Parts: sequence; C-alpha cells; structure tokens
Amino acid sequence: MVAQSVTGHKNPRGKKSRADEPRQTVITRLLGFTRALAALLVVAVAGSAVAQEVARGPVTNLPLPRYVSMKASEGNVRRGPSLSHRIDWVFKRRDMPLQITAEHGHWRRVQDRDGQGGWVHYALLSGARTVLVEQDMLTIHARPETAAAVVAAFENGVVARLGKCEPEWCRVSSGGFRGWARKSALWGVAPDELRD
Repeated sequence: MVAQSVTGHKNPRGKKSRADEPRQTVITRLLGFTRALAALLVVAVAGSAVAQEVARGPVTNLPLPRYVSMKASEGNVRRGPSLSHRIDWVFKRRDMPLQITAEHGHWRRVQDRDGQGGWVHYALLSGARTVLVEQDMLTIHARPETAAAVVAAFENGVVARLGKCEPEWCRVSSGGFRGWARKSALWGVAPDELRD
C-alpha cells in the first residue's frame, strides 16, 4: 500500500513525509488555539455573569454591601460579633446612615462615611434609608433639575430621609423641607442605585 500525502506526493513505505509534518503541526496548533480561545470565551462570559450577581448576606440573604440607618440614639460598636468583644466605638446619632459589609448571626459589621465601624447588634439598626449631606449648603430643588426652584439649602452633615432616586438625583427630606438633591453630594446611596 502506498500512502499519499496531503501535498500529493506518494510515499512507498506508508509513512508520512517530512513535507507533511509542518502542515500538520500548523493545523494542530490552529485547532489548539481555537479550542483555547473558545474556552477563554466561555470563562469570560461566565465571569461576567458572576460579576453581575450581587453578593448576598449569609444570614438575611440581602445584598452586601447595603445601606441602613441607626434605629437607636446610641449604639456600641464592637471589635467582633458578640457581647464578649471589646467596644471600640459608640455611635451616638439616631438615623445616621451606615453601610453593612458583613453578617454573622444577630450581628452586622457596619461602617460610617469615614470608614469607621465594627460589629453592631441588628436590633440597633433600621431598614429605613437615610443619607448624610456631604456638601455645605447643598441646594434642594423642587424638581430633579438644576434650573428648578430652590426650596432649601442643607448644611454639611445633615441627616435626611431618602426617598425616590433617579440616575443623578434623589428626593430627600429633613427639618420639614423636602425636595431633590444631587446624588453625588449624598452619602448613603449607591451611585447607580434607583429607588421608587
């Protein structure tokens, strides 16, 4: 039997000729490259799907991180999630917005806008949303537009109730005044967060 190569040359011994080796090596490499590229594409698509998933708390199954507020007028902030852990801080401001970053049993690891915090018992926290004004004399508008009438001005550090949020504006209320503020001047709401 005579083997015929891809190039058309006959080899009387039935073995592949040296002329066939480079072509087969190129084809093998191309197939390997194609498979590797396909595998990389699958991993990239799966990775983007995982990245789009929101991390969930193991206790509440609520998103992490998330914002809450202080229900109590005073709350001990501990080094760890139990009463036996040392108190590092005492939050002394009712309705102060906090960010929950972890959960363990009845305890939530929280931080304030400065990144200070620790573990707080969940009974001291509320799901009611508040924000902290981060700009001095922040103008509050009647509508979510810069050209809208100004109804109030909030000082830096004012805690306000959070209402509806659009891409760039949030409805807030404090001290009997309510209106729309630029989201970028508030701490306690995510930049991409929308609320009804």
